Amino acid sequence: MISLVDVRRAAETIEGVAHKTPVFTSRLLDEAAGGRLFFKCENFQRGGAFKFRGAYNKMAALSDHQLHAGVVAYSSGNHAQAVALAARMRGIRATILMPADTSEAKRDATLSYGAQIVTYDRYSEDRVALGEQMAAEQGLTLIPPYDDPMIMAGQGTVALELIEEVGDIDVLVVPVGGGGLISGCATAAKELCPSVNVVGVEPEDGNDTKQSLVSGERVRIDVPRTIADGLQAETPGRLTFEVVRARVDDIVLVSDAELVGAVAMLFTNMKMVVEPSGAAAVAALLAGRVDIGGKTAGVVISGGNIGIERFCRLFA
Repeated sequence: MISLVDVRRAAETIEGVAHKTPVFTSRLLDEAAGGRLFFKCENFQRGGAFKFRGAYNKMAALSDHQLHAGVVAYSSGNHAQAVALAARMRGIRATILMPADTSEAKRDATLSYGAQIVTYDRYSEDRVALGEQMAAEQGLTLIPPYDDPMIMAGQGTVALELIEEVGDIDVLVVPVGGGGLISGCATAAKELCPSVNVVGVEPEDGNDTKQSLVSGERVRIDVPRTIADGLQAETPGRLTFEVVRARVDDIVLVSDAELVGAVAMLFTNMKMVVEPSGAAAVAALLAGRVDIGGKTAGVVISGGNIGIERFCRLFA
C-alpha cells in the first residue's frame, strides 16, 4: 500500500516540472448533477494527460546506470507521451510499444518528443510480455503505465492538489483503466478527507475492475472494444487492485454514447477539448450513475489527447 507520505514525496519531486493544473467550475453542470462540482483538468497537464506525473516521478528515481541504458514503456498513447516527454527532459533514450491502431495524434505527439515507436497488435499480442522481453534483451528499464508504487504515488498528486485548493470534498469521481490514477487519488483523498466517497468509472465493455471487485480477485477480460482507448485495460494491476479494493467505494459504468455526450458537453459549455477516456467521470455524473445529492464532488478530467479528425468523427 502506498500512503499520503508517498504522494507528498511525489509532489515534491514533480514540483516545478509538472503543471499544477487548473480547477474549473460550471453552474450548468452543477445543476445537471445536483451538487457542487470541482473539475481537476488534467487535459492541461504536460503531455495532455495526468500520466506525466507518475512517469516523471518514476524516472526521477532511476540510477545513473538505468538512465544511461534508457527506458521502455507500453501504452495506447497518454503514458507513451508522458514517458517520451520525461525521457527527453532527463536526456535519455525511450522506446515505446504502441498498438498499431493508436490514433495518429497520439503517435505523432510521442514521436515529437523523440521516442522510438515499436507497434504491436493489441488484440492478438501481449504488450506486457513484449515490454518485459524488450527490457531484458536490451537492458532497458521498464516504466509500467500503472502497476508501480512510484507511478501510483505520482498520479495521486492529482487529488492532493485538488483538495489542497478547494478543501474537503464529499465525493471524488475518477476514470479507471489499470488503476494507477484511482489508487493514487483514493490514497490521498481518504487520508485528507476520511469520509470521502471515492467512485471509479469504467466503460461498459471495459469493466475488469468492477468484475474483479465483485469476484474478490483480479479478473481478466478480452481487450475492450470502446472509444475510451485510455481505459482499455484487460485486468487491474496487481498492486493497484489491492489499493482499489481497500480504498474505493464503488465502480460505475458508462456507455460509449454517454462518453461522447460528456465530450460534447465539456466542449460546448466549458470550452474544453477532452478525449473520451478523460470525460468518463463527467459522463457518469451526467448519466446519474453517481448521486451526489447536493454534496461537493471532485471530478477528475484525466486527459485531452484527441486529434481534430477523430474529434469531428465522434459527432458525425
